Amino acid sequence: MSYNNNNGEPNKTSGQFHSTKGNIVETTGNLTGAQSWQQSEKEEHAQGEAEYKAAQAKDYAEGAVDRVSGKKDAVVGALTGDRQQETAGMYKQ
Repeated sequence: MSYNNNNGEPNKTSGQFHSTKGNIVETTGNLTGAQSWQQSEKEEHAQGEAEYKAAQAKDYAEGAVDRVSGKKDAVVGALTGDRQQETAGMYKQ
């Protein structure tokens, strides 16, 4: 799958744009009977949806890593009496 942004990462905004554009042009193709528009934009819509979902999954995974790291810092800070580390860890969660 190719993502249409500078870093090749999935992007919610780009995915939503391509999904919406695909729907609009596909609908136009349906109304006019233009088969090529219907098919190409159906594919763009599907790619946009896939990119959006990939970006959501990426964001969720990054959030999970932050939460685990925060929990670790909070526990270590509490056990060692390091209030700054404990507070920083609680903030990450």
